[in-house]
Amino acid sequence: MHHRQTTILKELVGTDTPLTSQTLANILNVSSRTIRDDMKELDQTLISYGATITSTRGKGYTLAIHDDPSFRQFLKSYVYEHYANDFSQPNQRINYLIERFLLADAHIKMDELMDDMHVSRSTIQSDLRQVKEQLKTYQLTLEHKPNYGMKLIGSEVKRRFALSQFIFDQRDMRETMIWKKQLTDLTHITDQQIKALWALLIDTTSRHHISLSDIALNNLFIHIAIAYKRIKDGHEIDFLQYDLTDIQNEREYTVAKEIVSASEQILNIDFPETEVCYIAIHLLGTKIVTQKSQSEDDLKQWLPAQIVAVTAQILQTIEAKLNLSIQHDRELILGLGLHLKPAMNRFKYGMNIRNPMLEDIKANYPLAFEAGIIAGVVLEETLQVAIDENEVGYLALHIGAAIERQKLKDKPLACFIVCASGLGSAQLIKYKLQAMFGSKINILGTSEFYKINQLPFEAIDLIISSVPIKQDLPVPVVEVNAILTEQDLHQVETYFKTDYKDLMQYIDQRAIFLKQAASSKEAALNFLYEQLKAPLQLPNDYLIHVFEREKIAPTAYGNLIAIPHPITAQTKKTHVSIMTLDKPIDWGDKKVQFIILLNVGKDTKEDLQSLYGFITKLVENKKHIQRLTQIDTLPAFIDQLFSMTL
Repeated sequence: MHHRQTTILKELVGTDTPLTSQTLANILNVSSRTIRDDMKELDQTLISYGATITSTRGKGYTLAIHDDPSFRQFLKSYVYEHYANDFSQPNQRINYLIERFLLADAHIKMDELMDDMHVSRSTIQSDLRQVKEQLKTYQLTLEHKPNYGMKLIGSEVKRRFALSQFIFDQRDMRETMIWKKQLTDLTHITDQQIKALWALLIDTTSRHHISLSDIALNNLFIHIAIAYKRIKDGHEIDFLQYDLTDIQNEREYTVAKEIVSASEQILNIDFPETEVCYIAIHLLGTKIVTQKSQSEDDLKQWLPAQIVAVTAQILQTIEAKLNLSIQHDRELILGLGLHLKPAMNRFKYGMNIRNPMLEDIKANYPLAFEAGIIAGVVLEETLQVAIDENEVGYLALHIGAAIERQKLKDKPLACFIVCASGLGSAQLIKYKLQAMFGSKINILGTSEFYKINQLPFEAIDLIISSVPIKQDLPVPVVEVNAILTEQDLHQVETYFKTDYKDLMQYIDQRAIFLKQAASSKEAALNFLYEQLKAPLQLPNDYLIHVFEREKIAPTAYGNLIAIPHPITAQTKKTHVSIMTLDKPIDWGDKKVQFIILLNVGKDTKEDLQSLYGFITKLVENKKHIQRLTQIDTLPAFIDQLFSMTL
């Protein structure tokens, strides 16, 4: 199975909807015929491992797994291990180079890398530019010494953080034994020692009532394993003395000493004092405060005033820019405060934190992630610290929960049921509707047809009737069967849809550009700017603000869609522009073929929830985006764009 087939398999595994050959061809930049040939070969390969590929005419390809254990074993033994050693792709080479430099004690010559990777000097030189950019995040640099080669330069703390982050980000963590095996290979710790270390951490943190999430525990575990590797190689962490004194006063320091003492017995190695402090930082930086019944006043009493102030500043800024009506959500205020208290230790010591949910958060909650970006900017400006995407993702989780709570506060659809066949039938309709729509619907009561003029129409949004109603009423009527069918439920569901006439006030049809040719993100954004600068009165430095936002985190959310926008409002009114491309382009680490340029008006007081909800649904609906990117006429595009059920 070659790289192209591996990529196809990864796409099929990662989706629950059929993928067309054209979609896959766009991803891999090959012809549809090539994809069809690959599919035949891939299907023959998978048959022996409990899976097959099915093709449905007009829909596309799907992966059917018949023997889950066999298929999982196949993924472990072939895809994860083989793909990690494939140097045909730039990302694989870059990952490998970073790992080589992080673990190397001596200089590495270019010829040595060429022999190991079987690629040309020019290819490695090109990759090294990306390597240097990624290492810069950790304040690490590559030093070149004539006749000796290259060597990584930077503090041991930063090197350790980078190595940990790299292992987590570049290895698939879904299967526990995969990362345990990788640690064994990387550090030469035996499988028995790995298991003993894991048991030690669980037991010690439990006895001392230190509550760590699974992710935090994994972070601590992998750092200890790396510490062992680095000590064996003769390296120690270089803390300044005042850092040590500060950490030694914390309760977590005592727990760290106990962990280190037991780890020394398991690994048969002596940890220096600095390593104790290093582990204590992890316990300080990732601990979770478990008191959930705190009021806002309680929060102010036991949280530092700085955190209370920055939390308020974050929510004020989000409200000013996005108008989400979540500024006074008590649970959000508490959640952010509780998150920021331990996060302050991470910020203080420049520690990374991995967020394995990051890509899912960006793909499924783009509005919450955007609010998280705003929160991160406030933190950077207020605390003079650098906030990366992983931290933004955690902030977005708190904000996303508040957005969902706000939705629940929205007024449900008030209905009356009219039924001629008796109370039993009316009750059956009522309970079916409640089961289907839950809190979205409020059934005020039931009525016979002859009493219809007595209904309180001023309090009703909709009448659901199992008998024909010919007379004009002041509210809409949906006629259904006494035994509700799927079609009946669909009719009712249409009343929960966004009014697309409201959305069209933000989308000027003259700002929709279909099947355009663009070779890069920069080319696409320049095209949009040139088309829109006059009608929207865009400032000359507009693109600077857009790229400033892209620099924080690319606005590509997966599913071929990107939602670029300026970091601060640049237009008087809220406006949405749409651009589809004839072929996908690279946008960060993702492919993009559908671009929504979003401009939120300055100081807007509009309720933009319907617009945000619509954009979020677009991001989530892979099949819908696939259809839209194939349309080249404006009327058909508009019809398809708004055919999506919200």
